[in-house]
Amino acid sequence: MVNLLLAVIYIAFISLGLPDALLGSAWPTMSQDLGAPVSWAGGISMTISAGTIVSALLSDRMTLRFGAGRVTAVSVGMTAAALLGFSIAPNYWALILMAIPYGLGAGGVDAALNNYVAIHYESKHMSWLHCMWGVGTLVGPYVMGYALSNGQGWPWGYRYIGMLQIVLTVMLVFSLPLWKSRRETAEADAEPAKPREPLGVKGVLAIRGAKEILVMFLCYCAIEQTAMLWGSSYMVLADGVDKVTAASRIVVLYFGITIGRALSGFLTMRLSDPAMIRLGQTLILAGIIVMLLPLPNHFGVYAGLAVLGLGCAPVYPCIIHSTPDYFGEENSQAIVGVQMACAYIGSMLMPPLFGLIAQYVTIRLLPAYLFVFLALMVFMHESLRRKRG
Repeated sequence: MVNLLLAVIYIAFISLGLPDALLGSAWPTMSQDLGAPVSWAGGISMTISAGTIVSALLSDRMTLRFGAGRVTAVSVGMTAAALLGFSIAPNYWALILMAIPYGLGAGGVDAALNNYVAIHYESKHMSWLHCMWGVGTLVGPYVMGYALSNGQGWPWGYRYIGMLQIVLTVMLVFSLPLWKSRRETAEADAEPAKPREPLGVKGVLAIRGAKEILVMFLCYCAIEQTAMLWGSSYMVLADGVDKVTAASRIVVLYFGITIGRALSGFLTMRLSDPAMIRLGQTLILAGIIVMLLPLPNHFGVYAGLAVLGLGCAPVYPCIIHSTPDYFGEENSQAIVGVQMACAYIGSMLMPPLFGLIAQYVTIRLLPAYLFVFLALMVFMHESLRRKRG
């Protein structure tokens, strides 16, 4: 039964990644069909991010009341409905409207499942869980490409993924007896205890060491998302790579993250979460340095981004998995929810901030920008270890 539930959770995380790359891959066609400027994709993306922040902050309250299984099932159902809504959207503003339940659903799945796995499973499963998200992000564009290349149009790309999400929702509903909510776990505990109230953001910030782990999350997502958004442009404008080549070679970053998380699952059997985080930070630094090397055939920037992806791989899942150990299971859902919110804030704000730097100063500052957030993340991690280690 435990293995069956774990399989369902893995599939849920693949589904979480499936729609994440759809907008980027389909937007050139969508913007033309809907008569929307190319730059307006940012409005959809920011609406989704805002929704994920709201649902992540509410995750502690929702999970305490309904349990992780129900929250996940309802959240995936909301995402499925939103994707089907995307497929019939007559204009840009309908997409904005559908982006609200999409973001709320995605944030609910992310926070509930991350904390559930952190409490009930070993660190290797957290790494493999996020590897499954990477698989989803790699498969999603192929589904959209299939719809576009067969003349079905971008609506069918969203429709296919939406139908897959409906199937997953049904699976999650039938899997509900396998889930154990934290309330049920507390009731089974030998020592009777009052059900606690949701902590809220103020309660989380009052916990010793919480600020450090939250800043770590923001810094990590600033590094990952900035590299994803601006990696291709850096290749072209700073290293002279051809535009078409750069558009395809940025995949080395995604493969680095996905393959790195598969490998991290095995490494966590021998190394602790803090050791894995430090290993990832070291590889990120190595990737930044390699990006600056003047190697022939642009090998430096390609290899640098690949190594940076490998470095990113263990950091995110191992920070989440270490949260119950640092702060206790009773506080972990609240802290993970705020962690997710900080992650989405970093993803939403830090890449556009570098865009301003690239436009008004130079895009060559990308490695330095990534290094600043890496240094802050390392400082916060060591401070957390001193306070809670």
